[in-house]
Amino acid sequence: MPAIKYSRQREAIRNFLMTRRDHPTADVVYSSVRDEFPNISLGTVYRNLTLLADRGEISRLRLGDGADHFDADTSPHYHFVCTDCGKVIDLDLDSIRSMDVLNGQDVDGNLIAGNVTYFYGTCSACRQEADS
Repeated sequence: MPAIKYSRQREAIRNFLMTRRDHPTADVVYSSVRDEFPNISLGTVYRNLTLLADRGEISRLRLGDGADHFDADTSPHYHFVCTDCGKVIDLDLDSIRSMDVLNGQDVDGNLIAGNVTYFYGTCSACRQEADS
């Protein structure tokens, strides 16, 4: 992949994502990065997020809510999406990592390149709120 010109705005976007575990949307990234770069546009944030995702430096999550979410952790891991509040949480599930052995395998003539699995339900905070 060809080298790209350094950008302080792109670096700020990447650094912001590295401090987050909640998988923010572009709008959340934009709101935060504007503190440091008041003249940055939402379009610039979207372009940089897309560039970082295309280069594999961050992950783009498409959770079916109409907004892309972004994750600085590009290691293989699973996500839990709360259907009540929309929170996205990393899950460490060694018990299903066996699916990863299919990557690179030919299954019925189809070459598997990878997999994405999202788990949906009610997060602990929403469950606790409902119980009180």
